[in-house]
Amino acid sequence: MSIVSKEYHTISQIAGPLVFVEKTEPIGYQELATVTLPDGSQKRGQVLDTSDTTVVLQIFEGTTGIERSAGVKFLGETMKMPVSHDMLGRILNGAGDPIDGGPAITPEKRLDITGAAINPWARAEPKEFIQTGISSIDGMNTLVRGQKLPIFSASGLPHNNVALQIARQAKVRGTDEEFAVVFAAMGITAEEAQAFMADFERTGALKRAVVFMNLADDPAIERMITPKLALTTAEYLAFELDMHVLVILTDITNYCEALRQIGAAREEVPGRRGYPGYMYTDLATMYERAGRIKGKKGSITQIPILTMPGDDITHPIPDLTGYITEGQIVASRDLYRAGIYPPINVGASLSRLMNAGIGEGLTREDHKAISDQCYAAYAEGRDLRGLVAIVGKDALSERDKKFLEFADAFEDKFVRQGADEDRDIETTLEIAWQLVALLPENQLSRIDRKYIEKYHPAHRKSE
Repeated sequence: MSIVSKEYHTISQIAGPLVFVEKTEPIGYQELATVTLPDGSQKRGQVLDTSDTTVVLQIFEGTTGIERSAGVKFLGETMKMPVSHDMLGRILNGAGDPIDGGPAITPEKRLDITGAAINPWARAEPKEFIQTGISSIDGMNTLVRGQKLPIFSASGLPHNNVALQIARQAKVRGTDEEFAVVFAAMGITAEEAQAFMADFERTGALKRAVVFMNLADDPAIERMITPKLALTTAEYLAFELDMHVLVILTDITNYCEALRQIGAAREEVPGRRGYPGYMYTDLATMYERAGRIKGKKGSITQIPILTMPGDDITHPIPDLTGYITEGQIVASRDLYRAGIYPPINVGASLSRLMNAGIGEGLTREDHKAISDQCYAAYAEGRDLRGLVAIVGKDALSERDKKFLEFADAFEDKFVRQGADEDRDIETTLEIAWQLVALLPENQLSRIDRKYIEKYHPAHRKSE
């Protein structure tokens, strides 16, 4: 524990957002500090690294105006987030301060933003369906309570619109338990921030949401704490107030760029493409804060959103994210160019926990079968498009023409939907059955006969 009253005037170096302080007494990792400038103003900082001779401080407001003569005080405590049920309906900046013109938040508790790792033994299996109202997610890549399911997008694609649609529409069906959304935006432009706030207020979704906004011109250091503040808030709502919380983090790529910037300022040896070698561990400390805990009613489900630099799914950010999370939703530039919203590439997407959240009593008994059939038929139809480009459509058999027709109809009727269209799971499954009815019945090899007789439109009409 450092001595709070002692002020050090031993700044040896200022590099980017970092301040190096020498000849201190023992200082704790992540301890908070204040830096007093010559004009009397103060800036907040946090210990990023500590050794016998030097302490490295990251300054939240940036190092502009700090001189070597500035005084540094260590406060003897780590950063804490003031949390309260009253946070619902509020918009905060990336440092957790209100920016919606409302009063300051009166905290019920102050929680350490690093959180506590969930003991694997205490983790409960993610289960129970979360309905997003988006067919390509609910029907084909189902989101399950307690899961972490990222969206892999790319520059220029409407991932922010998809994020807002999920924030508006997501719900746990068949329960009156409270559901909340924690929405954290990192490194967004002022225009995007205005669009986010306007959408939340227009649709009334803000009533059950806590929104954190870190703008592109805010310091990189703040970008690194924004998701931690959001997740600390989510943990309070979930595990102390028994709410089911959906956390949407956008854009993880901006967060990783901040990590790289800080690493360069510290003159660290870079890893792949200049990102720090510990980026995998750092991302895991965020993603692994999702889940369900045995004996607790609440849950945290995560949808991190990241833009793949150069549309490259092998880039370190999506690559490492895919190792940690339970699947991915992949956005398609080809579908976007074709005017299809949301442009979700069903073939490249995957929810590894889907089977835990679907079926009788959760969605519907035929869900897995109809989903598998749509996958198989769509994959075959897409392959046939390549063949048509070579030999022409007339060279196809009648069977192949049916699968080609299915692929086009699947994108147009199932994947495509309105930005404000909230489809329940029954509607999604009904559309899927209407589409498989385009195929000959003897080609429906993934569906049990009893489901065909119960749900296939041809059989229902004959009843």
